[in-house]
Amino acid sequence: MLPDVEICRNTTLAPISTIAKQAGLIDSEFKTQGSYKAKVSLDCVKRLASNRTGKLVLVTAITPTPLGEGKTVTTIGLAQGLAKLNHSVTACIRQPSMGPVFGVKGGAAGGGYSQVAPMEELNLHLTGDIHAVTAAHNLAAAAIDARIYHEQRLGYDDFEARSGLKALKIDPSRVVWKRVMDHNDRALRMVTVGKNEPGKTINGYEREGGFDISAASELMAILALASGLRDLRQRIGRIVLAYSHTGEPITTEDLQVAGAMAVSMKEAIEPTLMQTLEGVPTLIHAGPFANIAHGNSSIIADNIALKLGDYTVTEGGFSSDMGFEKACNIKAQASGKAPDCAVIVATLRGLKANSGHYNLQPGQPMPDALFADDNEALVAGFENLKWHINNVNQYGVPAVVAINRFPQDSDAELATLKAMIEALPYKVRVAISEGFAQGGEGTRELAEQVVAQCETDASFSPLYRAHQSLEEKLMVVAEVGYGAGSVTLSETAKQQLQQLKAQGYDGLAVCLAKTPLSISTDGAIKGAPKGFDVPIRELKLCAGAGFVYALCGNVMTMPGLPEKPAFMHLDLDDEGNIVGLS
Repeated sequence: MLPDVEICRNTTLAPISTIAKQAGLIDSEFKTQGSYKAKVSLDCVKRLASNRTGKLVLVTAITPTPLGEGKTVTTIGLAQGLAKLNHSVTACIRQPSMGPVFGVKGGAAGGGYSQVAPMEELNLHLTGDIHAVTAAHNLAAAAIDARIYHEQRLGYDDFEARSGLKALKIDPSRVVWKRVMDHNDRALRMVTVGKNEPGKTINGYEREGGFDISAASELMAILALASGLRDLRQRIGRIVLAYSHTGEPITTEDLQVAGAMAVSMKEAIEPTLMQTLEGVPTLIHAGPFANIAHGNSSIIADNIALKLGDYTVTEGGFSSDMGFEKACNIKAQASGKAPDCAVIVATLRGLKANSGHYNLQPGQPMPDALFADDNEALVAGFENLKWHINNVNQYGVPAVVAINRFPQDSDAELATLKAMIEALPYKVRVAISEGFAQGGEGTRELAEQVVAQCETDASFSPLYRAHQSLEEKLMVVAEVGYGAGSVTLSETAKQQLQQLKAQGYDGLAVCLAKTPLSISTDGAIKGAPKGFDVPIRELKLCAGAGFVYALCGNVMTMPGLPEKPAFMHLDLDDEGNIVGLS
């Protein structure tokens, strides 16, 4: 089988204007950017408002392993399979971050015959939305340090007299807005800003700061959760950047930078339209990670897609305790639209890896035994799949397990796994998915099962409601959502919780940031653990996004590069084509 990039280059793609019109957009509702991508105007939302709302299918997965489970492949393959059944369908996925592309994961366009094309354009810059988020975020960071500099240089009274502005009296030790960049760079997690030559202050006043990856920016979360341009602007204005010496929150409105930030993101609020290898329209918008943010593509893209056709297929980052949980408890409550069906992607090798019988590390060779028949490991790893099926069921969302088939998989083990799933007492269907090797033809069975589940009566219920306290919400997600036995807040987190309550933020949602490698907060614990503790070391207010996120365990908001990064494989050939991207 050809490499992904060669499959993509050998496929004849339709002009993006053709894809847009076939999807149901009119000429004034999209702006082409080259031959194969276009920005979709939000003007279409008003025109499409009276259309029937389609079904929303959310693709999730078992606990991820270094092997990769093929969630995006399944998302794109399922969309193509639904099209094969003559349903109108749109896929909605997140924009890839340069961090994973150049770090460990590589591209995020899907693969084989189930990918978004052209894959190079999707994976590298696309239409610049992430760069717009980065620029807007760092504008606020620059504004904070400039304000500290001028107020301290002149003194508060002189500053007010000269500028006509009210002195904000920012406490440099309580600036909570870091800078961001779209690369993995662990050396920037903690930095000192405002350093000067001896005796000078021209570069600002020295303080401790740091960098997060752009996908962790609150602006990225806001982009994914905003309902429109006005909502985007209002949410940006609620962002808390720092605190004054008297403990008062300093917002972007206080700093009068919110408008300029919104201007920087004016084009980014429009989803980008592309296509799959089989011509299924695909909207790419926003890119929050699910381990450090809410991990879902935008409400705007979903709303457009849901009005364009029968089915919208989207995906939540990582497994059901990550992106799916946040889709139900954060995104669905913001959008008012719950998933009509969830697809749980599982693989034979992924389940064996979750058995705990193998010690797998990213970037390390996989043991040959993992690809051989191993019923003992399969049965042990099956506990992880059962956990995720039960997790989806507790939200009242009908589920389908997609067994993503790999070439090494044996028919006997596939049959065993399918029988094990069918014997469960849960409301779940199952199908073998071969989207990678066969495209839409390989996902017909999966598509049929999804259609059947979308016709059943769903009884969606999130784990918590807005009126519950932040502490109750944290406990519910940890204990009911994860199966933990307890939650332990650090002294810092306890103080932050009390402050958030006092400032009136108790009604916000919660977003737990934890390792994706385990249902628990310890990546070494595999399978379906129970009764573990969830340690919360810090709480961060994201008032504009509408949630408080809790840093659990040792999760980082700025990833680092591995020993052998993916960028080592990237280059240009003599004709200027990109090589090594997958």
